[in-house]
Amino acid sequence: MSPSCPISTRRVDSNMVRVISFQVLLFAVVLLITQEILFAFVLLFDFLMRALRQTNFSPFQIVGNFIITGWGIAPKLCDESPKRFALYLGLVISLFLVLLYVAGATTFATVITVILLICALLETLFDFCIGCKLYYAIQIVKGLLANDRNIK
Repeated sequence: MSPSCPISTRRVDSNMVRVISFQVLLFAVVLLITQEILFAFVLLFDFLMRALRQTNFSPFQIVGNFIITGWGIAPKLCDESPKRFALYLGLVISLFLVLLYVAGATTFATVITVILLICALLETLFDFCIGCKLYYAIQIVKGLLANDRNIK
C-alpha cells in the first residue's frame, strides 16, 4: 500500500501531529538531561490520553491547539490509521520508559528515550513517521499473506 492510499475514513491534521511530536522531542531531551521519572510520566499520560481519544486532557494536544490556532496554520489532512498506530507505539515506548525508570534500569531507559527522540525528531523536521512506515509494511505483509491463502 502506498502512503497516499486512504486506509481509513478518519483524517488527522499532520501539522498538529508535528507540533505534538516537537513537544515529545522536547520532553525526551529534558528526560535525557535530568533523568527525572516525572517527564516519563508526563509522556505516558499524554500518549494515553490521546490513545483513548481524550484529547481535552492531553497537555500536548492542548498546547498544539493553542499554537495551531494562534499562528493560523491551515490543516494538512492525512489518514489517521498510520498515525494512530504510531501513537500506540509511542504509548508502549513511554510505558516501557516508566517501567524501566521505576525498576532502576536507567541505561536501558536512556536507550529507549533516544529511540523516541529520534522518531520524534524525524516527524518534526521531515514529516517522516517511523511508526507509519511500520504500519504500511505490516499492511503489505498482511496483504501478501492473505493472497497466498487464496491461491489454489
